[in-house]
Amino acid sequence: MSVSEENANIRDHHRRLLAAKYELRRNLYKALCKDPTLPSDLREENRFKLSKLPRNSSFTRVRNRCIFSGRARAVYETFRMSRIVFRALASKGMLNGVKKASW
Repeated sequence: MSVSEENANIRDHHRRLLAAKYELRRNLYKALCKDPTLPSDLREENRFKLSKLPRNSSFTRVRNRCIFSGRARAVYETFRMSRIVFRALASKGMLNGVKKASW
């Protein structure tokens, strides 16, 4: 794994921590913004508070990355690794319960 990929994994981990920390607050502000029964100034105030939360605290910024290579695309969630690493490890027999299909 190169330095930039390692940094990407660290950055993604930081985003996950922030998203978990601010999840409750973000959901509360969103619910108050969307409630049509509340007065518009109160809804606007909550919209402002929502905009002041850190951008990286949003779950949309979290990206599933391979723990070995740092690759962001084609990552199997259950194994937390990319298809390339998965295939290499499965071929070597290093993944328990996984074997190459042959028919």
